[in-house]
Amino acid sequence: MAIDLRQFERGEKFEGDYETALRKLQDRLARLQVAHIVHKRRSIIVFEGWDAAGKGGIIQRLTALWDPRYFEVWPIAAPSLPEKERHFLWRFWNRLPEAGDIAVFDRSWYGRVLVERVEGFATEAQWRRGYDEINEFEAQQKDDGAAIVKLFVHITQHTQDERLARRLEDPWKRWKVNAEDFRNRARRPDYLKALDDMFAHTDTRWAPWKIIDGNNKKSARMAALTYIADRLEAHVPMDPPDLDSKLMDTAMQVIGDLINGD
Repeated sequence: MAIDLRQFERGEKFEGDYETALRKLQDRLARLQVAHIVHKRRSIIVFEGWDAAGKGGIIQRLTALWDPRYFEVWPIAAPSLPEKERHFLWRFWNRLPEAGDIAVFDRSWYGRVLVERVEGFATEAQWRRGYDEINEFEAQQKDDGAAIVKLFVHITQHTQDERLARRLEDPWKRWKVNAEDFRNRARRPDYLKALDDMFAHTDTRWAPWKIIDGNNKKSARMAALTYIADRLEAHVPMDPPDLDSKLMDTAMQVIGDLINGD
């Protein structure tokens, strides 16, 4: 379906106690990770968005209370030479989560129809074919039992410029800025066209896109985490596991004086 990014540029401030609301959401997400582990479910969370849109900040808060043994964040950069010699989806197959795990992609296979299209790294035939290949890839994951959550974090050109400037002014954040950020900025109209086509072709019933207004960081974080929690709760049973009676008998023999209840 068509998605108009101009509808996601209001940058409204978060109303309420941000820290309290964030902690409540993170507690909810922590229980969701446990539900994945005990019910052997797997989920795939995809982040796309402009440079300096705040994807990293959202991911940091998304995973803050997660057990690191059961999730992986994949920062996707340009493919290596061995990856270039294979189908573009090959490197992502190798990063899919196992049962009980959650995989978070900081950029993803959508590079085929975005940066590879705009920068000429893929032929027109390749990126046009990419829409169907991506949809089929995501349908395969859904049919195999994985939840797919896709978010695009949108900011205006003005917001992006302000954030790039602040990063350059901060000695400990300058490493986040490179010449590619400004090359991409110059081609924003081309990326907007590519995004229009991407949304039109890949906003599917089994893997819909969620646009996050990233122009206010706190509001964006809360909106993204709430959406992720809602989607994951629809995918994984939220019943806690039953207590194993044999384990309880053993525990009562060893530390029974510290256990309350029957």
